[in-house]
Amino acid sequence: MKIDLTGQRAIITGSTAGIGYAIAKGLLTAGAEVTITGRTQDRVDSAVEALQRDAGGTVSGIAADLGTRAGCDALITARPDADILINNVGIFGPQDFFETDDETWQQFFDVNVMSAVRLSRHYAQGMKSRNQGRIQFLSSESALNIPAEMVHYGMTKSAVQSISRGLAKVLAGTGVTVNAILPGPTRSEGVVAMLEAMAKEQGKSLEEVEADFVADNRPSSIIGRLATPEEVANMAVYAASPQASATTGAALRVEGGIVDTMA
Repeated sequence: MKIDLTGQRAIITGSTAGIGYAIAKGLLTAGAEVTITGRTQDRVDSAVEALQRDAGGTVSGIAADLGTRAGCDALITARPDADILINNVGIFGPQDFFETDDETWQQFFDVNVMSAVRLSRHYAQGMKSRNQGRIQFLSSESALNIPAEMVHYGMTKSAVQSISRGLAKVLAGTGVTVNAILPGPTRSEGVVAMLEAMAKEQGKSLEEVEADFVADNRPSSIIGRLATPEEVANMAVYAASPQASATTGAALRVEGGIVDTMA
């Protein structure tokens, strides 16, 4: 299968590192014109430079806080139209339920949910008028397997999965597809740094510590390891392609079999 996205304009939010960066690289490699976003200009500039080196193609970046209406408006003003929207920006972090205050709940909702709502509400209208487009929401296996240590995070990922399914129905018959991508634990920069510190402390290899981490925290994993950002990105690139025209309203799982259901 050869995926050709030449001429397609893609926006990937929260894409200066990790899964978002890998998706941007994958879309560039397939020929799309890519806009990435990040919170600071320095991070955006560094990521654009790295993508140009690693993938080539046409890539630019916008610095904006997408957890705010003003940040979303700034992105929309700079890039008023898109053919592919990947709602990837998000925050996470473990916290005791009884110590998670209202402000934290609101922050997670604003960044993880409302950024995707605001951007999808805008870009979907142009896609609908052209009868063509792709919208994706980065959810998580935590949407289905709510972690006790991150109830506030799991809630946001369940929410974006629901929005994805509903928006797919709103856009029925238009040629615009809407899907949710559900990664599991992934080798992001932060996770790798944490595991490296654990390996040094325990006198073990990184591979041993990773296997222990998965066994202790996600014992139902079938692959028994973390996914790579590239593995998650492969699903996102496929879902953005013409070949995925009959895939919509779906929860596309890239979580290594952690969720113990076949549906």
